[in-house]
Amino acid sequence: MGVGVLAPIVLVAATFEILLSRAAPILRARLLQSLSARFHSRVELGAFDVSLLRGFQVSGEDLAIYPYNVASTTPTFSVRHFAFRTGYASLLRSPLHIGHVEVDGMRINLPSKSQRNPSPGPVSDHPKLGKITVFVDELNCTDTVLTLATNKTGKVPLQFVIQNLSLRSIGAGKPMDFTAMLTNPKPLGQIETRGYFGPWNADRPGATALGGTYSFDNADLGTIKGIGGMLSSQGAYQGTLDKIVVDGKTDTPDFQVKISGHKVPLHTDFHAIVDGTDGDTYLEPVNAHFLHTFLVARGYVAHLQGESGRHLYLDVAMDRAQIEDLLRLAVRTDPPVLDGQVKLHTKLDLPPGTQDVAHRMRLQGNFAIVNGRFSSDKIQNRIDELSLRSQGEVELASQQARDGKRELVRSQMSGDFSLVDAALNLPNLRYDIPGASIKLAGVYSLDGAKFNFAGTADMKATVSRMVGGWRGILLMPFDRIFQKNGAGTEIPFKINGTRSDPQFGLDFNRLKKR
Repeated sequence: MGVGVLAPIVLVAATFEILLSRAAPILRARLLQSLSARFHSRVELGAFDVSLLRGFQVSGEDLAIYPYNVASTTPTFSVRHFAFRTGYASLLRSPLHIGHVEVDGMRINLPSKSQRNPSPGPVSDHPKLGKITVFVDELNCTDTVLTLATNKTGKVPLQFVIQNLSLRSIGAGKPMDFTAMLTNPKPLGQIETRGYFGPWNADRPGATALGGTYSFDNADLGTIKGIGGMLSSQGAYQGTLDKIVVDGKTDTPDFQVKISGHKVPLHTDFHAIVDGTDGDTYLEPVNAHFLHTFLVARGYVAHLQGESGRHLYLDVAMDRAQIEDLLRLAVRTDPPVLDGQVKLHTKLDLPPGTQDVAHRMRLQGNFAIVNGRFSSDKIQNRIDELSLRSQGEVELASQQARDGKRELVRSQMSGDFSLVDAALNLPNLRYDIPGASIKLAGVYSLDGAKFNFAGTADMKATVSRMVGGWRGILLMPFDRIFQKNGAGTEIPFKINGTRSDPQFGLDFNRLKKR
């Protein structure tokens, strides 16, 4: 009786042993063959274990995939550990259908363009790939890192940490659906995205199709030295891996350039082309507004040869802008030194580096301000008085000074400018008010600590008429000295000091040369 009971047990155990011994190499071979065919690659696999509990419990370690058209010793795809379960009958079917696979420690290393060979040669140059014999319904990945390699000398590859990645409908010749949550390195924040990817183009990985939507919340702009604020962004993307078309928007309610310390609400709508294989982004265009100012920008954020980070270049046009908004964003003084409507065009160049944004940023452009008014009463009063005296209205200027009630004079300004090392250079500023035209050149620091200008003021009235009264009579002999280039009076002057304590005066050195 004991032998009778034991015999079936031995038979079952022997059957399981046979199934197990045959299942492991069959499953391993099918897996390697499918991966090799799908990715046109050499595939390596470390440990591979099969258990007979509840069907075939399969696990593996150290999976590495090396595409034949990539010249690299680093695998394009690698997995630290994977596991799945399939039924006994699946071994006899082709293709093998797997419902769910768990993956841990996936590394995706997209090669640089110089490492890719778009023409890997005839298939006969490589081992026979066979056909895909394994299909997966869903792949769940934890601890995934995406690395974008680079050709640039000294440039550290760009990495994205993907906390959760789910792939669905994984089959040959069709795209996979995916959802993912990943960490954006700079500005630091979380991106959630869902869409489709594939089918994988083995010969030209950059031509692999993808599309979807994304949301980017609580991105800390403070991780970019020199600016601050919490950014959120939403949008959609579509295209191929090396040419992703992105349309989206951003909102930063507390954006600031830290040298100014002022926070402004910034909104943008953008259309961009992104090379997903190296992270280079081309903006075509960005429409932005903050406070009462609107701008349109075109340019790129890219890795240039010989540089260790991303280089930002923008061509910016402002047709509806307020000078006080620009000054509030860029200059520490509060309130801004001037208000009025402005039209501006500039090229913004921001190379990578360790300094803050204000000291790295370079600007080159031109502007025109209409209806300008100075916020400093001391400066504006001088401007109002200058306008009246320049027209010979001495008595009216004196009366307004006594009454403390001045007729507000609006200023018109235009000129070229450049910004280098947090200092605004104005080489040919023209400033017009009723009765006077002023030309000056100088430098104004963004921190508001100092400004230094020199120029000439051309007034309609002569010196004697500008002063008036008995002093004017005494100055009549000097009218000829100050008359020049058709102006009633031309006076060389200089302005220096700080916004809170501006110093105006004649430039006697230039006056002596006459």
